[in-house]
Amino acid sequence: MSKAKTPTYVMSRRRRIIVFALCILAVSAFICLDHSPLRPAWQGQPKSEEQVKANDFAKYHEKTFAVVNIVDGDTIDIDIPDGEKDYTRIRLWGIDTPETKHPKTGVMYFGPEAAEFAAELALGKSVTIYLEERRTRGKYGRLLAYVQLPDGSFLNEVLLTEGFAYASLGFYFRHSFYHKYQQLEASARSQKKGLWRQVTREQLPEWLQRRKPKLLLDK
Repeated sequence: MSKAKTPTYVMSRRRRIIVFALCILAVSAFICLDHSPLRPAWQGQPKSEEQVKANDFAKYHEKTFAVVNIVDGDTIDIDIPDGEKDYTRIRLWGIDTPETKHPKTGVMYFGPEAAEFAAELALGKSVTIYLEERRTRGKYGRLLAYVQLPDGSFLNEVLLTEGFAYASLGFYFRHSFYHKYQQLEASARSQKKGLWRQVTREQLPEWLQRRKPKLLLDK
């Protein structure tokens, strides 16, 4: 009489039960981690600049969000989470407005006016975000963007045109509208718009005084 093969069948069945149980435990552990406050640490963030750019383009580029806060004339918050933050902070590409909250410079000449003007244009409005292929994040992790207002104009350009901002000189990296923005600033300066009406050389940002020592401010 041949021997039965029952033991082999039983062991195989046990093995399947064990594997199934381990899978259930693994899924449960994954779900627990996914809802854990430790999630950012174990999940990890994109490490390379290319990964960051790809994620930013998929999340923000040509998409519309509400402006929920004006930090300064050149810095705003929009209503979409960014990492652990409940909002995304945007630094406007290509411009620099006088500071209002900087710990070293304090409130600079025309800083409050620039922030107020930006608020009139953008706060509470739905704006469309445009990014640069070359870079999407700045020195402090803020999103670098061109911000299109509901009327089709760009906040970056309006601030320059009306004399509430300086065209940045791109000492870290240049942007696609570098020359255009320089021309917009020069036009506002020649027409004595905004801050250019009465600003003195001492009231200019230090970087601008250093980089444009021959800047004309004739009254």
